[in-house]
Amino acid sequence: MPAYNSMFNNDPNVPRLVGNFPLLPLRTKTRGPAYVLPPPSPPVPAGESPDPDSESYDILDEVLSLFRANTFFRNFEIQGPADRLLVYGILFVSECLGKIRPHHALRDATKDVLNTALDLNFAIPGDPAFPLNQIYEPPRDRQDAEQLRQYLSQVRQELASRLLARVYEEDGDGKPSKWWLSFTKRKFMGKAL
Repeated sequence: MPAYNSMFNNDPNVPRLVGNFPLLPLRTKTRGPAYVLPPPSPPVPAGESPDPDSESYDILDEVLSLFRANTFFRNFEIQGPADRLLVYGILFVSECLGKIRPHHALRDATKDVLNTALDLNFAIPGDPAFPLNQIYEPPRDRQDAEQLRQYLSQVRQELASRLLARVYEEDGDGKPSKWWLSFTKRKFMGKAL
């Protein structure tokens, strides 16, 4: 059985590419270079995603919905540019889940995960420390590299806040969901950011 690929590969509107990394629109309040999608109507709770047919559904919703299924796969066939962002998002979610401990309250987990997301010293495609340089092309010049770094920073911040909303349910007991934390030791494709 193959891994699940992104539905955004079939989007007729070709996204802007930096190297071969897509800059897809996001539903976010975080500042950055991404085109901002409208909020869903009617509004959905923070720990849920809008319907995939909605214009507010973005690649980060897809990352969170496919994370648990795709984590079991050691191989992943790239079928389009959106798959590259899906792979990066899944690896970042794995990194964030590794920061959350079973005894952490929401406040402690938020501090650790958002510090990871806000850290600007992360590798981008083309850097020697980036783990998946074989499937990503480096940016053409310094300006593209800076735009990609800003976009990935925006993706990381938004993904971290959405992940925390799912791991710590609003009506829960203040402890992280054991269903999410059971994936902390699994490595998608055997890699980590």
